Amino acid sequence: MAHIRWVFLLLIVLTVPASAADVVYPQGSRVGLVPPPGLRASTEFPGFEDRQKNVAILLSALPAGAFAEIEKSDSAESLKKQGATLEKRESLTLPAGKALLVIGNRDVEGAPLHTWLLVVAQPDLTLLVTVRIPESAREAYPDDAIRAAFTTIALRAEVPVTEQLGLLPFKVSDLAGFKVGGVLAGRAVILTDTATDPADKTVEPHIIVALAPGAPSEASARDDFAREVFGSIPNLKDVRITASESQRIGGQAGHEIMATAKEPTTDADITIVQWLRFGGGGYLHLVGVAATAGWTQAYARFRSVRDGIEPK
Repeated sequence: MAHIRWVFLLLIVLTVPASAADVVYPQGSRVGLVPPPGLRASTEFPGFEDRQKNVAILLSALPAGAFAEIEKSDSAESLKKQGATLEKRESLTLPAGKALLVIGNRDVEGAPLHTWLLVVAQPDLTLLVTVRIPESAREAYPDDAIRAAFTTIALRAEVPVTEQLGLLPFKVSDLAGFKVGGVLAGRAVILTDTATDPADKTVEPHIIVALAPGAPSEASARDDFAREVFGSIPNLKDVRITASESQRIGGQAGHEIMATAKEPTTDADITIVQWLRFGGGGYLHLVGVAATAGWTQAYARFRSVRDGIEPK
């Protein structure tokens, strides 16, 4: 699956609650916290916001090694590059783990903006919590309230599938036995079989479904367009297109490309299908990949997923 994971940028943050009943999880996030009064979970990004006062808390995740790099970096110099000045840097021990807090200030359109960057070390990732508070909102969101929120960072075991799929701009009514491997909110989902043995290098069937803007309005240009889109799929080796044709998909104009290739890390034979479904000034892009030896069964499942995609 390495060659299609580029589509996703997973937004995850970890927390350990002071009172689990009060923890709020932004939609699609495994991580939540008890937000300061006045902040609510955002529908635009993983975090919390007070739109009236322009206050936001953003939750994100970095690779595990990022904490050590940030810890040894020069915070003042890093903030200077962003047009900000360092106010304070301190090490913390939170319920969530070892943490580093950097507080800086900068002017945005002539108004002071206070930024808190909290970095928390975890075995498999680094948590990043960013707090942005304009000077005009400091009274409503005092330092003590922000620090109290940091102590409530909490993790749930998993994000419910229905909640993950709710982040998409289309409905997926048939998973065809696949599990959700990742979601890019507002854009794409990857569906895959779960590996039973992490050391197993077998290519598992997986399919990406993404909504993309722009597409040719003329039917005569769609074959070239589909080939161009197919050519943007990275990390394929010895690719050979075996079929490329227009077809109706879900009652709309569509296009199918079939191809064979090699999995670049193992040289295993794989087969690929790409479907484009045109409409609404954009197109639905589906790419299914499976080992050639198990292609017949995988293709049937890919079709079930494709035929179960509905607009919202």
